[in-house]
Amino acid sequence: MRTRPTLSWTPGDRALPEPGDSVDPVERVLRDGRVLVLSGAGLSTESGIPDYRGEGGTLRRHTPMTYQDFVGGEDARRRYWARSHLGWRSIGAARPNAGHLAVAALARHGCVTGVITQNVDGLHQAAGSRGVVELHGSLARVVCLSCGATGARAELDRRLRLANPEFAATAIRINPDGDADLPDALVRTFRTVPCAACGDGTLKPDVVFFGENVPRARVDACYRLVDEAAALLVLGSSLTVLSGLRFVRHAARAGTPVFVINRGVTRGDEHAALRVDLPLGEALTELARRLGAPLGAPEG
Repeated sequence: MRTRPTLSWTPGDRALPEPGDSVDPVERVLRDGRVLVLSGAGLSTESGIPDYRGEGGTLRRHTPMTYQDFVGGEDARRRYWARSHLGWRSIGAARPNAGHLAVAALARHGCVTGVITQNVDGLHQAAGSRGVVELHGSLARVVCLSCGATGARAELDRRLRLANPEFAATAIRINPDGDADLPDALVRTFRTVPCAACGDGTLKPDVVFFGENVPRARVDACYRLVDEAAALLVLGSSLTVLSGLRFVRHAARAGTPVFVINRGVTRGDEHAALRVDLPLGEALTELARRLGAPLGAPEG
């Protein structure tokens, strides 16, 4: 039975551990195995998808659609789907970067035993990771709010193109939720489509909007993964929202060491045994190299 790594600092100490530029301690814990990854938007920035709260984060200029706004009126839904229809072209075309490939390689090598991602871009799976828990859902799926039927985003994209043959726009900026900035004049001309299964239901991306709760069963499954892990490795998340931070707090209460690799501070730093401030692709590729985990090519 493996034991938990011995730490020189424990959660609850008054002074936070200073961020370092060495991945040596992370290498040691990965070598022992049973490491659970919790990833955030910072892991996907090297794939061209911006984050919300990092340097240049889009929350400074963009207000994400809330669940309450989306279900509250057709105008809000038209605005969302017009902008998201445009944004999906970039999100759907994004490819896994070195960080995603390294996480998949470390899992194949037996170092990483699970991945919880706060991202909705599907890049972990495209890199070859298996059994990924998508905490906030996936932009690659849509769900009907009336009948509950789910479908592929690619099929909805095809239907929206047919319904809007003259829709032509260039995104000013793409956001992590697949939303794109678009002039109001173009939004007003956009035509949405109903659910193909029931004929008139409202379609929503199968993601957790701001103001919406993560399904309880999904949260409980994540807690079980944290309980089974020897360590929790946070990659590219500011942990600003509770949906991810609660797992860091849960690990810390159980005495499970938390390691953070992120550019800049996080809300969970007080619980971290180690903070590393390095680009994710660089750091994770180096870890995979040291541990003899060859990086594979992305799927598709």
